[in-house]
Amino acid sequence: MKFMIRLFPILSVVAAVSLYATNRRDTPIPALKVAQSADCGDNELRMAALDAVLQMDADQAMPILLNVLERRDQCSEELRSKAVFLVSQQNTSDAEEILLRAVREDPALEVRKQAVFWLSQIGGREAVSALETVLEDCDEIELQEQAIFALSQHSGAGAEQVLRDYVVRNDAPLELREDAVFWLGNEGSHESMAFLRDLYSSISAQQLKEKVIFSVAQTASAESREWLLSLVQNENELVELRKNALFWFGQQQDLDATDLTDAYDSSVDPELRQHVLFVLSQLDDEWAVDELIAIARRETDAELRKNALFWLGQSDDLRAAQFLQEVIAK
Repeated sequence: MKFMIRLFPILSVVAAVSLYATNRRDTPIPALKVAQSADCGDNELRMAALDAVLQMDADQAMPILLNVLERRDQCSEELRSKAVFLVSQQNTSDAEEILLRAVREDPALEVRKQAVFWLSQIGGREAVSALETVLEDCDEIELQEQAIFALSQHSGAGAEQVLRDYVVRNDAPLELREDAVFWLGNEGSHESMAFLRDLYSSISAQQLKEKVIFSVAQTASAESREWLLSLVQNENELVELRKNALFWFGQQQDLDATDLTDAYDSSVDPELRQHVLFVLSQLDDEWAVDELIAIARRETDAELRKNALFWLGQSDDLRAAQFLQEVIAK
């Protein structure tokens, strides 16, 4: 009984608003007035009224939603968050403009973030342009992060291009450029992969270079493998970055044993050679054991030989055990 008493006002609101949507030519109870009639403790009632607005035609729903978005009272933040979602569901030409205005003017950060997110769910160039405006004009890191994510979720080449343009901006925060690189790698399109590979040589920040290496490695392709290997073999690059590239190279599919052998033999840096041995030890392939044994046989550096023996000791391969026995018996 108590449940029905509590539920009755909500059902009444939904019924009243639905009646308004069905009989618009009569004199209805406006949904906005219903939502505003309850006190601050009845936001559940207001949310029910807003949910009912979703059933209306856009020409009836939009004025109600605009009025909600203009509210600034203490109780309305949750309502405004719901309203930006409802605006994104309306098939109107001004939805992008309304959401962008909410991004710029709403006093609550959560409402602004929601407005940015729902922009990504609206198709078309207008939504991409609105998100680009957020990146260019907004000085709030959280909103820019949300805009980058929203662009990554937007279908179409235009959104990817905005992200690529943002990555090359030296005036943009480094952490946000890293985010953009990550999402471009996650997208994995041919254009974005080519862009990231070309980008690497033009940037100087090590953090950003590491993010490019990671992002390129997420796409298993011959181009990615070749690029990572060329980075490993580049003696002019920082050892830490070469080790990073080597690690992700080892995660690629369809590796050729000669690639890692060449990486080992072409390097004069003992630290990088140690890392090649580690990568070989992590591969579940017979040829990786063969290569560790071959290195342990021919390597003249005592530390590197001991390292190769150590990793052979971690293998369940019978040949590794036989080779260790051979070394012990000498």
